[in-house]
Amino acid sequence: MERSIIALLYGPDQPGIVAKVAGWIHENGGNVLHADQHLDRQENIFFQRVEWSPLPSHDLRSESDAFSSFAHEELDMKVRIALSEDRPKIALMVSKADHCFHDLILRVRSGEWNAKVVGVLSNHEDLRAASEGYGLDYLHLPVTKETKHEVEKQQIDWLRDKGVELVILARYMQVLSSDFLNHVGCPVMNIHHSFLPSFVGAKPYHQAYQRGVKLIGATAHYVTEDLDEGPIIEQDVARISHRHGPLELIEKGRDLEKLVLSRAVRRHLQNCVLDYGNKTVVFD
Repeated sequence: MERSIIALLYGPDQPGIVAKVAGWIHENGGNVLHADQHLDRQENIFFQRVEWSPLPSHDLRSESDAFSSFAHEELDMKVRIALSEDRPKIALMVSKADHCFHDLILRVRSGEWNAKVVGVLSNHEDLRAASEGYGLDYLHLPVTKETKHEVEKQQIDWLRDKGVELVILARYMQVLSSDFLNHVGCPVMNIHHSFLPSFVGAKPYHQAYQRGVKLIGATAHYVTEDLDEGPIIEQDVARISHRHGPLELIEKGRDLEKLVLSRAVRRHLQNCVLDYGNKTVVFD
């Protein structure tokens, strides 16, 4: 694998940003591999994703630190850096549904993503055997209204102990508290069904069938304190007709959830997502 540095940066727009970034890389002996940028004209914010290969003699972390200082001090940009050698640690949080759980694990095990699943957290025992069959640690902590605070503290301790860098809610049917999100120390990603109109509560696909919907969908987003309203990373829909019953809607919905979540995780692991405010820029 070619050694490379990936920088995601954003800040107030100004003339010459692209030239200055490319110039810094060139002056330090690097070669730009990919570069993409976007200007939010409403907010006057400039976004860029740039990947470059440094000189073989250069240390990746030292050069990335130097670039971060340059971008912050000279361009007034916020910067996030990733290295080609990084292998982020992922933890899955699940309840009983297993379709996203299996899909994500198999993508990692097949080498599709340069990441490592380090364990599974659940409020049920249903997926313990499958998790342990994959060789993954499984932490089962039932959640009640009375135990929620203490359980989340144990979950955070477990995630920190394993050095988790991304938490994926693979159909984890519990609402995370603001205290959990403020202390987990890494991004949390979720997948949920999304219909027009939106159906909340139990059996959303049955509700959709009863209303005769023509589209079903799924949305992957980063989790914030506002339930299911975090920055959206990926979405998709499937057309439905009167011939589709509740079970067919569930089947199509699960396929969509797997596809949308895997796209979102892929983009995140490829360091293609910049979130700001309550939305994202996702570079291709």
